[in-house]
Amino acid sequence: MLSQNRLPEQELLFLIHPVYNNIISQYRYAISGYVIMLDREFFLGFVKIHILYHASREPIYGVEILEELGRHGYRLSPGTLYPTLHRLAREGYLSVQSKVVDGKVRKYYAITEQGLAALAEARRKIAELVDEVLLDK
Repeated sequence: MLSQNRLPEQELLFLIHPVYNNIISQYRYAISGYVIMLDREFFLGFVKIHILYHASREPIYGVEILEELGRHGYRLSPGTLYPTLHRLAREGYLSVQSKVVDGKVRKYYAITEQGLAALAEARRKIAELVDEVLLDK
C-alpha cells in the first residue's frame, strides 16, 4: 500500500518507477527536494497535454486552468503555469486572444491546428504507454 502522506504526483512516480519507492521510503526526508524536482520534470509534459486537451474543448485562461489542474492533483504556481502557456502559444500550439473582463484584461488560449495535431499524437503515445506500463502488453 502506498503511503497516504505523499503527493498524488509522487504516487504515480512510484507506480512508474518502483525502484524509487524503496529509496524514497528509506531516505524521503533527506532527498525530498530532489524528489519534488524530479516530479516537476516528469509531470510538466502531462500538464501540457492537459492544457492542450482543455483548450481543445473551449478557450481557457490562466486561473481557470490552474484550478482544473489542481483538481487533477497538480500543484502548480502561476510562475510555472504562465510561462508554460506563453511557450505553448509561442511555439504555435495555442492562440491567444485578450478580452476585458470586469475591467481587467484576461488572455484566453485556444488550441491551434498544430496543437490539435500534437494532442492527437500525444493520445496515441498515451494509449501505447498505458498498454505497456499499466496493462503489461
